[in-house]
Amino acid sequence: MARPIWTGAITFGLVSVPVAMYTATSEHEVSFHQFQKDTTDRIRYKRVNERTGREVDFDDIVKGADVGGGNYVMLDADELDSVAPGRSRSLEISRFVDLAEIDPIYYHRTYYLGPGSDDTAKVYGLLRDAMAGENRAAIGTLVMRGKEYLTAIRAEDDVLVLQTMYFADEVRDPKEELDSLPRRGTARKAELAMAHQLIDSMSGSWKPADFHDTYTERVQKLIKAKKKGKAVTVADPAPEPTGVSDLLEVLRRSVDEAAKRRGSPPAAAKKQPPKKTAAKKKTPAKKTAKKAAKKAA
Repeated sequence: MARPIWTGAITFGLVSVPVAMYTATSEHEVSFHQFQKDTTDRIRYKRVNERTGREVDFDDIVKGADVGGGNYVMLDADELDSVAPGRSRSLEISRFVDLAEIDPIYYHRTYYLGPGSDDTAKVYGLLRDAMAGENRAAIGTLVMRGKEYLTAIRAEDDVLVLQTMYFADEVRDPKEELDSLPRRGTARKAELAMAHQLIDSMSGSWKPADFHDTYTERVQKLIKAKKKGKAVTVADPAPEPTGVSDLLEVLRRSVDEAAKRRGSPPAAAKKQPPKKTAAKKKTPAKKTAKKAAKKAA
């Protein structure tokens, strides 16, 4: 079994639930070492005292905060931990919010929370089961590795899932980061309708197993090819940007291709409903002639 990366207690009201935190995800990128170019000499990083040039052991390193004038306040790990909420072992819940209210941009990393011990598993199960039927997330904070995190906890099947989150001042405003954005409602009706049709034709269920890291696979193939002295297969270049004048036609072709992949007939232009012709009004002369014909009969 994996070792927990953090242990502590979730507190809400007067209830305290001991938990252990475990990593929920792992990345599978290719690991590389660094070498000096045109050699097989490894590059290594050392923690060196800039005055003496001597390497410093990790246990002998403390953190220093710049207070101006070339002066620093030195703090070791114990001092930093002494001011952490709950001595870094408490995850205090401040409120429960609807999951749909949380913008995904605030989510950072995902972890599993397990019971702190067999003796406290019942209290853990109580919190999990109570949250499962509410579709809410418990919002709180914890301190881990010298940093405070905003967190959201939700029930997922048999486990509690914790996601660290960005604080509001850590999320950048797109209007301040981007030079310009197009105004809404500038697309033509035909283009917008075709774009909706393309989205519908490419829609489906979320199945995580359908997606995999193709870049890592290509890197692994590149390594094998170079090891065997084979030629490297270069990936196709990125497509050219779609021109405004070609947009509608490109959208139409995209809809047809998506339909072919699904085995459904290509998209056809929507038939316009037949135009209603206005009834012709009878002129007074025609009315008079009609009356005369009836009398003659």
